[in-house]
Amino acid sequence: MTTPRRTVHCADALQFLREQPLGAGDAVFTSMPDSSEMKRLDFVAWQEWFADAARAVVAAVAPRSAAIFYQTDVKRDGAWVDKAYLVQCGAYAAGARLLWHKIVCRAPAGIATGARPGYAHLLCFSTELRDVAARATADVLPELGAMTWSRAIGRHAAEAGVAWLREHAGARCIVDPFCGVGTVLAVANRQGLDALGVELAPSRAAKARALTLP
Repeated sequence: MTTPRRTVHCADALQFLREQPLGAGDAVFTSMPDSSEMKRLDFVAWQEWFADAARAVVAAVAPRSAAIFYQTDVKRDGAWVDKAYLVQCGAYAAGARLLWHKIVCRAPAGIATGARPGYAHLLCFSTELRDVAARATADVLPELGAMTWSRAIGRHAAEAGVAWLREHAGARCIVDPFCGVGTVLAVANRQGLDALGVELAPSRAAKARALTLP
């Protein structure tokens, strides 16, 4: 059996996607950076960047493939910043449709969580794929799973997303253009898929190349 490959580029994600078109067997699973990670932009500019980045990511995916986004909302000045809405604005601008929107529980129901909600979003988009009702998967994931670092996608959520892309979108390689320390890449390899990551921070890119999961 061939060992799945993993490649991590230390580069700007959007420039990489412009210069390296994705193939039919490539699917995207990513989580885009919060405003707190992009201090060079003010809040309004970050929202514009975020929606446009989602558009660019979805536009890079082949029509019969799919892109999944994992995003956690934040509270700013007493109001929620709805990242699912921003992702959808960008995806619709790219001509894609929302195949499904799942909720991932970050905390048990009934518990107040303050500035971060007790849930996260998983959203899946495609231009030509359709979500067949007979093959539907759960709309609510009861737990996030272990996190490899504070901003990581929880392992259970990552496993669910990668499995869907493998089984429903025919993915052979999972691409994470904002890969952080590489949780999605490691999960993809564990499920027998090749993985391609892009990360701007050299230290995180090095961790993403080396991360293994038990």
